[in-house]
Amino acid sequence: MQDREHKRNMKQYKIAVVGATGMVGRMFLRVLEERKLPASEYFLFASARSAGTTVEFMGKKHTVRELTEDAFKGLGIDIALFSAGGGTSKVFAPIVAASGAVVIDNSSTWRMDPDVPLVVPEVNAHAIPEYKKKGIIANPNCSTIQAMVALKPLAVKYGLKRVVYSTYQAVSGAGMGGYSDLENGLKGEAPKKFAYPIAFNVLPQIDVFLDTGYTKEEQKMIEESRKILELPNLRVTATTVRVPVFHGHSESINVEFEKPFEVADVRKLWEETEGLIVQDDTEKGIYPMPLYAADTDPVYVGRLRRDFSVENGINFWCVADNIRKGAATNAVQIAQELIRQWEA
Repeated sequence: MQDREHKRNMKQYKIAVVGATGMVGRMFLRVLEERKLPASEYFLFASARSAGTTVEFMGKKHTVRELTEDAFKGLGIDIALFSAGGGTSKVFAPIVAASGAVVIDNSSTWRMDPDVPLVVPEVNAHAIPEYKKKGIIANPNCSTIQAMVALKPLAVKYGLKRVVYSTYQAVSGAGMGGYSDLENGLKGEAPKKFAYPIAFNVLPQIDVFLDTGYTKEEQKMIEESRKILELPNLRVTATTVRVPVFHGHSESINVEFEKPFEVADVRKLWEETEGLIVQDDTEKGIYPMPLYAADTDPVYVGRLRRDFSVENGINFWCVADNIRKGAATNAVQIAQELIRQWEA
């Protein structure tokens, strides 16, 4: 893989969005408009079905190009944000990386590859330079991202002995099909995306079941947490559940520490953590909720309390917008940090 150090000190970059017409791809465009990266030119790509359509972006009309093996040749693209599905990423990410671009991929395809960094910028930006091995940086699973922002400072100060995740995940995490199932289900229509109705229901299954009895979503959280936190032997388990909420994943997280702690110190630590907002005043009924986290970028934490069933344990509630921080915003933040490192 070629060395990209020549990109240091560049003032403007060429950026591509692959899967620009999908749910996460459209959010990529919104976040890019908001964050105003130092870009001279943007290129939008999608499948043949969407190619040729026009998208309003950055104050002008962009024609969506078809993603093909030769589509990136001669364009000089520096960063390519991918949200086009695992199959597409598996085929095209190496091709695009070979063209000289750094791929930031939102699928699960590359996350556990030992030569690909898996990054939440507030947590492990130091891992970004590992992209030089394959030209790819992986964006973690949406439910993992928000948990990492809350857990990293605790891991540093107290040490993590065990983590238990119970998630309550929005239908938008299943794409437009999941979103439509809830909309249509509220009108009494049968589901098309999910095996059972999601309206007025909860589904204790996200993705397929494995031989262990866990789902792929649960296994992702377990493996990705260990990789991002650089704790390969961390004891962690998960139960992931789909709930009838359009936007925003909620998580009940139980943590057992290696060291003693005070609840007030944990709260203060969070208040000083980038990307976290503490909403934790139960006397006033203040705690994180997906309705109010929707269309925002921070991770919200609250319901912090000691777990009296173990020596050094806490319980807390963690909420974030799964399409923004859980996907598009995190990927754009990776791009921002990548540029910052190039220009350092």
